[in-house]
Amino acid sequence: MTIRHTRRVFLTAATSVAVALAATACGSPQDTASGGGDAAPVKVGLVYSQSGPLASYGKQYIEGFKAGLDFATKGTGKVGDRTIEVTEADDAGDPAKAVSAAKDLIGKGTKIIAGSTSSGVALQVAPIAAQNKVLFISGPAATDAVTGANKYTFRSGRQSWQDVVTARSFIGDAGGKKVVVFAQDGAFGDANEAAVKAVIGGAGANVSSVRAPASATEFTPFASQIKAAKPDLLFVAWAGTTAGAMWQTLDQQGVLASTTVVTGLDIRASWPTFGAAGSKISFLSHYFDGASDTEAAKAAKAKVPGGTLDLFHPDGFAAAQMVVRAVQEGGDDVEKMIKALEGWEFEGVKGTMKIRAEDHALLQPMYQAKLSGSGTAFTATAQKSLTGDESAPPVAQMKG
Repeated sequence: MTIRHTRRVFLTAATSVAVALAATACGSPQDTASGGGDAAPVKVGLVYSQSGPLASYGKQYIEGFKAGLDFATKGTGKVGDRTIEVTEADDAGDPAKAVSAAKDLIGKGTKIIAGSTSSGVALQVAPIAAQNKVLFISGPAATDAVTGANKYTFRSGRQSWQDVVTARSFIGDAGGKKVVVFAQDGAFGDANEAAVKAVIGGAGANVSSVRAPASATEFTPFASQIKAAKPDLLFVAWAGTTAGAMWQTLDQQGVLASTTVVTGLDIRASWPTFGAAGSKISFLSHYFDGASDTEAAKAAKAKVPGGTLDLFHPDGFAAAQMVVRAVQEGGDDVEKMIKALEGWEFEGVKGTMKIRAEDHALLQPMYQAKLSGSGTAFTATAQKSLTGDESAPPVAQMKG
C-alpha cells in the first residue's frame, strides 16, 4: 500500500484571480482554529487504484478530483479559511489494502474517505465508513450494491443499472422484443446477464444468452448462435485481450449488420480494439470527451493533462464537488454532511446531477454514442442524451 500525503491548493494562472469562499458564521466547525491562529485543515482521504488492473481508471479519477476541487473552491483549495488536506492511498484494486488504508486514515482523524475504483473495494470500504461514522464517497465502482449500502455511503459515478437502462433505450418499447446477451462465462458475464434480465427483461423483453468460455479464441460458433436467434438487440459484455478477435468475428459473420449491437464505451485507449467494427456498434456511454459542454466540463478540460476528458474524469470531479459541499454545510459534523448531500442537485461535468435522498443514488445524464473513423483515430459523438430521471435506477432500501 503506497500512501502519498499532500496539503494542496490547486492553483494555476487560469484561476489566479479567484477568491476564497466566504467564511461561515462565527463559531461553526469550519472556523475552529488550531494553535497559531490558523484554521484546522479538512482531512480527506482518497483510496483508489494508483496501480493494479484499474490504474488507468484511477488516474482519470484523481485528475478529475483535482480539477473539481479547483472548480468548487474557486482555485483556493479551501472551504472558508480551511485548507482541504488530501491524503492519497493506493489500494491496487485489492479490498484488503483499501480497508487497511481507510482504517489508517480514519485513525488519524479523517472524516471523509473517497475513491474506490473497484466495485469489490467499494463494497468492503462502505461498512467501514458506517462502523466509524465517517463519510464515504465511492468513485468509478459501478456495482448497484453501493447504492443504499448505508447512510454514510454515497457515490460520485454511475451504477450498472444506469448503463443497462441506456442500452434499453436503443430499442424503445422493450415489450415483446428479443434480446440476447453475449458474454464470457464467469462472474462478470453473470452480472451483466442478470442486469439485462432485470432491466430490459423487466420492461417486457424476452432475454436469452450466448455464453463463451473466458479462454475462447475462436468465435464463429458463437456468432452463428447469435444470428440464428435473430435478436432485436444484442448486448455484448466482454473484457480482456480477446475483444479484438471477438469483434472482428461478429463483423465478418454479419452479426453487426443483422441487428442492433450495443456495448459499453470504455476509456479512450480501448477504442482501437473495435477495429473496423467500431463504426457499426451502438454504444451506451457514461462519458466521453465532447459529450457535454457544461461550465464544469470546460473547467475540467482546462485542468486535466492533455485537455481531453475521458470516462472517469467526471467521477473524480463530482467527488470533489461533493466534498466541498459536505464541508461547507457540515464542517466536521458527519451527520450534517450527510444531510447536506441528501437531495442535493448540482451542475457537474455531465450536466445536472442529483443525489437521491432515499438511497443516495446519483441521478445523472447518460449517453447513446457512435464511433467514427478507424484504427487509433476514432471520434465519439453523442446520438442521444438520457436525463437523470430517464436513467434512474429503482429506489433501493437503505441498509444501515
